[in-house]
Formats: sequence, C-alpha cells, structure tokens
Amino acid sequence: MEDRIRIKEVKVLADDWSILKKTTLEIRRRDGSWQTVNRETYDRGNGATILLFNREQKTVLLTRQFRFPAFVNGCEDGMLIEACAGLLEKDDPESAIRRETEEETGYHLGPVTKLFAAYMSPGSVTEKIHFFAAAYTTEQQKSAGGGVADHGEEIELVELGLDQALQMIETGEIQDGKTIMHCNTPS
Repeated sequence: MEDRIRIKEVKVLADDWSILKKTTLEIRRRDGSWQTVNRETYDRGNGATILLFNREQKTVLLTRQFRFPAFVNGCEDGMLIEACAGLLEKDDPESAIRRETEEETGYHLGPVTKLFAAYMSPGSVTEKIHFFAAAYTTEQQKSAGGGVADHGEEIELVELGLDQALQMIETGEIQDGKTIMHCNTPS
C-alpha cells in the first residue's frame, strides 16, 4: 500500500473509553497525483455479536440497554433493543461471544455458527464485528444475566417472536444495525 497510502502524522486525541486518533496521510489518486487528507479514527477494538433463536417457538432473544450515543443523537430514552454483543478484548471471536452471552443473558450456549464479519461504520470506526447465531432453550439459562455492573451495564432480556422483531425493525422500534442485519440473515 506504500505506493498508494503514506502516513505522515498520527496524533492521539483521546485515550479513555477508547482511542481517538487524528491521522494526516497522503493518498495517491487514480490520476497519479498525491492528496493530503486528515482523518479521525475511533478504535474501540473488534467485537462479536450473536442472534439467539429458538426454532421451536420461533423466537429470538435480544437485549435492551441504555446507549449514550443513541441518546445524544435523538433516541428519546437512549434504550436500544439489540442482539447480544461485546468486545473481543483478548479472546478469539467465538470465545468472546460465549463470554458476552453468559454475562448479558445468563445463557450457556451449545454449538454456535459463525455467519460473517463486517465493518459497521468504516468511515470513522475501526471495529470489525464477527456475527454468530446459536439456538437457545430455557434449560440453557444458568443465571439472570444483566451484564457487568462494573462496566456500567444494566441489561434486560427481551424475548420476541421473529415476526414481531422484523415488524419492530420496520416500525423503527429496533434501530441497532447489527440486530437488523442479524434478523434479516437466514441462519
């Protein structure tokens, strides 16, 4: 890529919740000329998400929690209905999603299926999310879940019929991108 991209300077603007960097770079355009641009990237690490489904009952198990960025961008109460998800931290994607599922939902999973990976907001966020699906039954719930209080999590479980979840996407009651992608992906 050195013949197309040359990094000139990287400044760390913030390093608290995640890392915000400002990078000055040169990009070779199709006509061969070089253009200098500035870009800010938000690096919070990569993540994983899972759609938990019960084929027999035709239900999905989702979560509901407060999301400050959604709140400041007009979501009245900041509460979003989402597929279970979390950061990889130092785990591989499957181990991370098993950990997050137990923390958030209290369910201990059997087999999980990797569906795909995607960059959710590649214009400014470095995060790649690994998408999984798994069947669940009530017998697999080992605790109440709810997330990790020390991380500021207070997560409630939301069990919906798949048709109801799809309807809630249409009405805007579900606005989380990863959840919309999950509910519209055959598994």
